[in-house]
Amino acid sequence: MKIDGNLIADKILKELEEKVRKLKKKNIIPHLAIILIGKDHPSKTYVNQKKIKGEEIGAKISVFNFEENLSFVELKKLVDKLNNDPKVHGIIIQRPLPNQIDEILARQIVISEKDVDGFLSNSKFNEPIAEAVLEILKTIFRASTPGVERKDFNRWLNQKKVVVVGKGRTGGRPVINLFRNIKIEPIIVDSKTPNPAAVIKSADILISTVGRHGIIKTNGIKNGAILIGIGMHKGKDGRLHPDYNQEEIASITSYYTPVPGGVGPVNVAMLLKNLINILALKI
Repeated sequence: MKIDGNLIADKILKELEEKVRKLKKKNIIPHLAIILIGKDHPSKTYVNQKKIKGEEIGAKISVFNFEENLSFVELKKLVDKLNNDPKVHGIIIQRPLPNQIDEILARQIVISEKDVDGFLSNSKFNEPIAEAVLEILKTIFRASTPGVERKDFNRWLNQKKVVVVGKGRTGGRPVINLFRNIKIEPIIVDSKTPNPAAVIKSADILISTVGRHGIIKTNGIKNGAILIGIGMHKGKDGRLHPDYNQEEIASITSYYTPVPGGVGPVNVAMLLKNLINILALKI
């Protein structure tokens, strides 16, 4: 069954819209600043969705576009200004970054009070992509176990063999960390994993985060597995595609996320949830 990420996201966004309405009665307008460097296609797509959905719930979204050659000094100058602006409540430096900007240093220049991405060790929030995966799994849990109480979700998850393919900083690593935080130890598949096909085939819940064509083979998935795709790549048709052939895997999996309309919309909703929760902590 195809998971409708838009449907999940819409429910979250409606709740956020109501919260924004209440904030505006107190003359508070949630304001998210997004810094986009270069012309990475998936990044531009995500930023556009963040702006659209943020404005739909009543937030202010400011996008700062820069060429690929932006220096770290120039980036820090802007971030320092945004850090010190009381009318800006959240800051995003959209990944991936160009080679001249150090990923670790870039994560550290946004103050924790405005870290809606949850990158800092002292951040009050989890990374939205990981929360999106968890929210999708909760939706599947409720659909596949009608009548079972929500508190049994962790027990249900503990009974599943969870495999995460890839451990990159923007996809696999946040998911792995969040699972570990809730006492679930996923099996990680990377370039050094012996016999990765067998590990992937054994997964009850398979989360693919690589962003490369054909990483997940149609005949390499367990029948009835849950397949969640974070990784995306631009195909020859100019469109974004997941790590698997979503038409072929539809009849093999019990649930799967499509591209577009899978993890992406939920990720955006969780990001905006972090933005609104930042304000909730202040008032």
